[in-house]
Amino acid sequence: MNKAELIEVAAKEAGISKAAANKALDATIAAVVKAVSKGDSVTLVGFGTFKSAKRAARTGKNPKTGATIKIAATTVPKFSAGAAFKAAVAGKKKK
Repeated sequence: MNKAELIEVAAKEAGISKAAANKALDATIAAVVKAVSKGDSVTLVGFGTFKSAKRAARTGKNPKTGATIKIAATTVPKFSAGAAFKAAVAGKKKK
């Protein structure tokens, strides 16, 4: 499913226009990105948690030449699925 298909489904389920659903989705994504980039976590109960994680500096290998290279430390976004989301994907029904 791509963004356009998600907007179409959200608009139909919520009974709103595609333009309104697009605006809501864009605002939600922007809010999540802003919060996570500041170091905060965003928890959507039942769905999951978005947060930032620090990745330590490490050494790696260039696959083409085999030379050792240094990979700098960085901060990356991380998503942890919630219990209800995991159960839905696994095909289990919530009690």
